[in-house]
Amino acid sequence: MKLGIGKIKDVLKSGAGKSTESGREEQKIEEIEPDRVEEATMTAKISEQESENTPDKEHLVPMNRTECKKTGLIFFPAFDWAISPTHPEREERLLYTRDQIFEEGLMDLPQIAEYKPRLAEFKDIARVHFCIPDIEAQATTPHLIAAGSCLVLADALMRGEVKNAFALVRPPGHHAMTVAHGNRGFCNINNEAILVEYLRKKYGIRRIAIVDTDVHHGDGTQEIFYNDPDILFISFHQDGRTLYPGSGFTNELGGPKALGRTINIPLPPGTPDEGILYVLDSLVMPILEDFKPELVLNSAGQDNHYTDPLANMRFSAQGYAKLNEKLGPDMAVLEGGYAIQSALPYVNTGIILAMAGLDYSCVMEPDFKPGMFVQAARDRQILEGVVATQLENWKNRNRLVEEEIAKHGDFYRRKKQIFYDTDMIQEVQEETIKMCPDCQGYVTIDSRAHRSINDTRIFGVSVPIYACNRCQAEAEEEYKKRLKSPEYEYVYLQDKKADEYRAYNMRTKQEIVY
Repeated sequence: MKLGIGKIKDVLKSGAGKSTESGREEQKIEEIEPDRVEEATMTAKISEQESENTPDKEHLVPMNRTECKKTGLIFFPAFDWAISPTHPEREERLLYTRDQIFEEGLMDLPQIAEYKPRLAEFKDIARVHFCIPDIEAQATTPHLIAAGSCLVLADALMRGEVKNAFALVRPPGHHAMTVAHGNRGFCNINNEAILVEYLRKKYGIRRIAIVDTDVHHGDGTQEIFYNDPDILFISFHQDGRTLYPGSGFTNELGGPKALGRTINIPLPPGTPDEGILYVLDSLVMPILEDFKPELVLNSAGQDNHYTDPLANMRFSAQGYAKLNEKLGPDMAVLEGGYAIQSALPYVNTGIILAMAGLDYSCVMEPDFKPGMFVQAARDRQILEGVVATQLENWKNRNRLVEEEIAKHGDFYRRKKQIFYDTDMIQEVQEETIKMCPDCQGYVTIDSRAHRSINDTRIFGVSVPIYACNRCQAEAEEEYKKRLKSPEYEYVYLQDKKADEYRAYNMRTKQEIVY
């Protein structure tokens, strides 16, 4: 690939390699009988209250980025992690990109600042997931580094060192849900969700938009934020009737108090640049303008490409670059994309140039010819219908919320079946949401995973970061009550408001506190 960029010599790279040195957070493990959990929890709460006014408990103030000209990048190919040696999700996904970008001299450009990855802490994972049986079982070192790389760039963004950032990391994460029994859709933990909760806790960012451009519906990210009215989740993807995970339809709009904050855009197979950019201009950008997020994050899957072996779309490198330029995300995180040689080096190069505000017109696949893919008239009509439907849903979101809340009493319940295609696990869940008049309410999840030789049943309680005191106290009581329920093997408390996370092993009587 000849881009005509050329090598840039004698470039000061003072921004390179800046990272927060961090390893795995030390976890506190206590052997404790269920009847004594209340005493131990109260002690932890008192300690928390005594230290809540110390500087490390306060939100850091994001710096102004208006004068910053750099784009932050991290490459993490995860050499030592693969589902199998020949699996599509393997290290070569990033190696060809890295070689191409270095060969063309992109990393020497003054507009680019390269950062070093770091490990995410266990607490960062616990803010998002109930990992079964524990975090170490689901988040290997490569997973922690992929998630940690996103946090390094988040810090650089918030410190005003870069105007935007792109985490070119693997393993991906957008299919990982709140409960993590194993790997599904090549994902164990959700990098994007971990990034969101980190930004909220450390910097006080509240309104965030996530735009998922992967060809597969971002069902994990959707599930994690489905009941959160402060998070706008938009996903455009190949129609779920034709592709894994078989979800992402226009009637999936969010939980009772967050209706309309989930916007799904199922695309007909074969949709080219024209169709995806039409959806962006006609639907995504107007909604973003109305929502007015503090940050826009992009789950940057690249498997809409016309050569991707796992999907049926016709997006090009030029289309991806134009999408990124129009969307203007504050940060992008790599998700899928499995055309290792024919797509990823070109798509990633185009995205990097677009984020850096540089000319990407010369980035083109060797076999690509402008106009080679044309939007079918029937498919255009389908897209117009989807756009009209979702614009109407967005316009009426507040009325929809009021009508939905009126249908329920103190609690809203829904049952779900979730299939882990990689690990062949069938999970059955019952999710219960407290319909609190003062906050979005705490959530409980009763989950049973069916494996080939044994079943695992867990109970998780999640307190949202902006919960009221009453919901926080009720959720804690739910946790204590379940510790006396022998039908569960593990019980979890995820208190985002206190930033405290507990996992109780019913067999060993040990409680891990993150």
